Amino acid sequence: MSDYDFCTTESLGHLLIVTINRPEVMNSLHPAANFELAKVFDDFAANPEQWVAIITGAGDRAFSAGNDLKFQASGGKMEIPASGFAGLTSRYDLNKPVIAAVNGVAMGGGFEIALACDLIIASDNAMFALPEPKVGLAALAGGLHRLPRQIPVKHALGMILTGRRVPATEGKALGFVNEVVPQAELMAEARRWAEMTLECSPMSIRASKEAVYDGLDRADLEEAINHRYEAVHAMIKSEDFVEGPMAFAQKRKPDWKGK
Repeated sequence: MSDYDFCTTESLGHLLIVTINRPEVMNSLHPAANFELAKVFDDFAANPEQWVAIITGAGDRAFSAGNDLKFQASGGKMEIPASGFAGLTSRYDLNKPVIAAVNGVAMGGGFEIALACDLIIASDNAMFALPEPKVGLAALAGGLHRLPRQIPVKHALGMILTGRRVPATEGKALGFVNEVVPQAELMAEARRWAEMTLECSPMSIRASKEAVYDGLDRADLEEAINHRYEAVHAMIKSEDFVEGPMAFAQKRKPDWKGK
């Protein structure tokens, strides 16, 4: 377990668990917390032994209430790292999967953090919203663009133009939540999804994630399929590319190297 000022991290084999640790302010983020989380995810991206990350919030009330408006209202300067809110919302080159374990309120920037993750596992008391227009702001940390790419546009606009709160069960029905579980089971469920991912070759996972996101930005299907993806090229040259079929033929569990 590694402790920072505003978050904690725990390494469990190839899994990294990151917990936003400002429960006294609903895990809202000010500049120091954002820059600290940016370093955490910089280190995650660079560490060859860390293959999957889970991000959650301390306590049982909030994943993150987003931007620390009280800090901003007190005259604090809201600086954001180049990698974005929580070091994730503008991190476009991370091909390792990140899972959001949403344990309560995910509002504004908190929802945008979750949308920047690849999977969202939510507790049954989770609540999602982009309420920025209610305080004269807009969801500019990716929410205005990620949400309508992840669910139908009319449903996305129904949230964006009203700022209304959406419970976890509706989020699953709309399609931006993968699973809803009782709060006491949240981290176990998030870890279950992480373990399923870790059963796969990390080279294959990175290739798949890069191809999906990059391919979605290409309007032409043929172009998307035929484009050269660096992570796919790396997968084909990797030890895992040989190990997978060999383990299958030998009827044993593969020994992934991630290289």
